[in-house]
Amino acid sequence: MLQSLSIKNYALIEKVQLDFKEGFTVITGETGAGKSILLGALGLITGKRADSSSAGVASEKCIVEGVFAVKDYNLEYFFKRNDLDYEVQTIIRRELLPSGKSRAFINDTPVTLSQLASLGALLVDIHSQHKTLEVVENEFQFNILDTYSENIDLLDEYRTYFKAFKKAQSDLKVLKEKQAKAQQEFDYKSFLYAELDEAQLTEGEYKLLEDELDTLSNADKIMQQLVEAIQKIGLEEAGAIDQLTQSRAALSKLTNYGSQYKELYNRVHSVLIELEDVSSTLSDLSETVDADPLTLERHNNRLQLLHSLMKKHQVDSLEQLIEIKDSLDIFLQEVEGADGTAHTLEQKIEKEKSSALAIAAQLNKKRKNSIPNLIAHVEQILGALGMPNAQLKIELTEKEVLDLSGDVDLEFLFSANKGSELKPLGKAASGGELSRVMLALKSVLSNHKQLPTLIFDEIDTGVSGDIAVKMGNILKQMGQTMQLISITHLPQIAGQGNAHFKVFKKDVSDKTQTFIEPLDKEERIKEIAGMLGGGNTESSAAIEHAKNLLN
Repeated sequence: MLQSLSIKNYALIEKVQLDFKEGFTVITGETGAGKSILLGALGLITGKRADSSSAGVASEKCIVEGVFAVKDYNLEYFFKRNDLDYEVQTIIRRELLPSGKSRAFINDTPVTLSQLASLGALLVDIHSQHKTLEVVENEFQFNILDTYSENIDLLDEYRTYFKAFKKAQSDLKVLKEKQAKAQQEFDYKSFLYAELDEAQLTEGEYKLLEDELDTLSNADKIMQQLVEAIQKIGLEEAGAIDQLTQSRAALSKLTNYGSQYKELYNRVHSVLIELEDVSSTLSDLSETVDADPLTLERHNNRLQLLHSLMKKHQVDSLEQLIEIKDSLDIFLQEVEGADGTAHTLEQKIEKEKSSALAIAAQLNKKRKNSIPNLIAHVEQILGALGMPNAQLKIELTEKEVLDLSGDVDLEFLFSANKGSELKPLGKAASGGELSRVMLALKSVLSNHKQLPTLIFDEIDTGVSGDIAVKMGNILKQMGQTMQLISITHLPQIAGQGNAHFKVFKKDVSDKTQTFIEPLDKEERIKEIAGMLGGGNTESSAAIEHAKNLLN
């Protein structure tokens, strides 16, 4: 519920602080006094768009702040989903800067206008005159019927299956489209894959072939140099190994004369071992060098094949070519396995649809059972509101296509007069009649659901006399189960409020300002008397009548 509202520098309001209570609150004031300004300020903190002209003094910041008690609304999910701090006493603030920019905060955390509007819709329902048309909308009518039928949890379960069913349908459609497109490419990509697969590509092969080809192409020169190196190292008496062997032998005779000679001996010994290993490796290499023309031709052909494939696929390495082969393999497997995937999705579609239909049948049973009581309840309220001959008929018609509400169409048929043909609500009721139908339905809802703070903007238009008293009674009853605020011009309704605010204009210095103030009992008597007596607050008859209305 709305606990308090602070408005600073908004339109004609310089500064106002309002504290609200539970139950039914009325707001009165002369035409043009600024009641719409209050609604505009509430609109700001519930996510409505605004511009810099909303500020009273353009050079100063406009601030509207509302404090809401949210404990009974089960909104923890909203705060968690939007990464906001959850507080049972939540503060919403909207600021309009002189630059024209707007900022919004929930519990001092900056939020987007979309986030603010989402939370605002859960906390406040501002019912202006144009919003009466909601009553003819199919979604609103389903909400009324399902709330009255206590279907909300069951409806959530149905929608879980319905959304899974629609997603599986969508996935199958996308798969079929991809399958059709892929089938056109299948033969060509099969050829490309077969060509690469036949080539038996191996990572690192290209570099290895280049090295071997380089060796084969220069075999004679390599062999000549290897032989020369072997001779220089291993030649008897004049070779490096023999020379080093003799040096080592000479040094071995000095090892007892000092550590420096021992170290030199060890170093020569190490060099000799390394040189013998080099000699052995040179011998091994010389045995592998073979200027075989067949091997040379085979390596050349292999390199040409790999180079041709890389050029064809526009890549620079054998590894990239292998990646293309692997991606082609995945593509072909997906195409070949698409029928199996499609079959799985088709089974899922049937399963989710079957589950959704089973829940829809339960929804419809509860709806049909509730319709007679709902009609009786609404017609009873309409009778009290001066429409004794009003008739309401609610029709459910089965359909083949599933939607978010189930497998039925819903229509509210209405007639305000005896003997008149029942027609769709939007075509059968006038604006004033729609307002009363809306009030009747909202009254029914208030007994079956925790509604957000409901604000009626002159829902009593076109109503007077005893009907206004009965409308006031209904509003007061609604206030027993929810917070209800009504902007009214009727004294019969103003007298029913648990709390009463007055909106008025006053000139301060050279500037007209709008003020909103709570009224105590004596002030309420005078205000209602003025409404009864055309502005005359001193009429004894009007004052007596006002006291009766308040009692």
